[in-house]
Amino acid sequence: MNLTKRDVLELRRRLTKNGCSFSRMAGCYVGGNRTIITKFAQPFLDLEDDAFYKYLEIAKKVLSGTPGGNLLELSMAENENTAEIRQFLIALKESKLKNDGMLDRFYELVIEHYNYAGNYLILLFHDVYDVPSRAEDHAKLDESEEVYEYLLCALCPVELSKPGLSYHEDDNSFAPLVRDWVVGLPEIGFVYPAFSNRSADLSSVMYFVKPGKDSQHDLMRHVLGCAVQRTASEEKNAFQNLVTEAFGTEKEQAENAFLQIQKNLNELVATRDEDGLPPIELTAEAVSDVMVDVAMPQEAKEQIVRDYQSTFADALPCAQNLIDNKLVQAGLQREATLALTSKIESLEQQLAEKNEQTADSDLPWDETSPAIVLQVSADKAEHIEAQVIDGRRCLVIPLDEGDSARINGVAAPL
Repeated sequence: MNLTKRDVLELRRRLTKNGCSFSRMAGCYVGGNRTIITKFAQPFLDLEDDAFYKYLEIAKKVLSGTPGGNLLELSMAENENTAEIRQFLIALKESKLKNDGMLDRFYELVIEHYNYAGNYLILLFHDVYDVPSRAEDHAKLDESEEVYEYLLCALCPVELSKPGLSYHEDDNSFAPLVRDWVVGLPEIGFVYPAFSNRSADLSSVMYFVKPGKDSQHDLMRHVLGCAVQRTASEEKNAFQNLVTEAFGTEKEQAENAFLQIQKNLNELVATRDEDGLPPIELTAEAVSDVMVDVAMPQEAKEQIVRDYQSTFADALPCAQNLIDNKLVQAGLQREATLALTSKIESLEQQLAEKNEQTADSDLPWDETSPAIVLQVSADKAEHIEAQVIDGRRCLVIPLDEGDSARINGVAAPL
């Protein structure tokens, strides 16, 4: 991946009142039945301040996220259809959004391939950025390095505002709030061409997906001509699903195995980070290695490897993308709890054994208790015998020089 966070931030930092250089904006409002409600186009800098900042907020959102996470660098496939799409996008960019026919064609493509049930707004921004030269220490120099011309697109949901009550000052009363259709922040967006290594890359697209939303593979293929790519969240979910499915109905066993796999993956990534190594693309063989010490049936391991190969055949995920930090912490907490429980059980067993050895001397006397309880060393016990002395049966304990004894805790006179 060539796209870096530094590239994204360089574009994003320009989107301010004084730094923004968007020349023009165009839009198309689409209804839930895929019909066009209205279209518009105008110079961006002519907007009133309130509208200017709202639209700027939408554009900035497309330039957010984590590269490789929910901000993807899509590569255009090498085929005849892709070449046609690329030429169209380049022509749309060079038209500076002033060609109504090209705009209509773009809107039609999006409407056909964007899978969204409600109303939404298609927004396009055109910009030209004189990329300044930078010294080796990244300090900005005065002269321009190149001119980067690009399109930024945002697909925003349009939803009714929430119902409520509002205060009417004229008659000093409260009444139901008039609900309006409100434009939300984008769920999908892209920048073409991608800004990669501070330069335009005509063969790739910078693609934004709002966390938790569908990445819209049809848009990638048919509107942008790009190979399909999952977000980090989608890769994580796909991996968890194939692990769970390998265990069938054994849900608890699947959960335990997945927690252990998460721990092993986390250790793998941490080791590479400590060694300063780049992120690792996780092959099926690497997945097999990660599961070596995981307690699970061999057939489940084999199925996971097979399913992994087929699920991620087009693009291998980065190991980091498959890690759920919450699950890693949950697994570590579970291990600590199990270790503590085991230690407590061991101590309780030891205490029980010790109590059993001394239980008789500590028991309270009752009618069922023996009248005499002796605790002597093994070599002394074998010499104890019963004798009749003065007509009474007695226990006779031989005493050696230096022996001592206690009766009910009190030293006995010997």
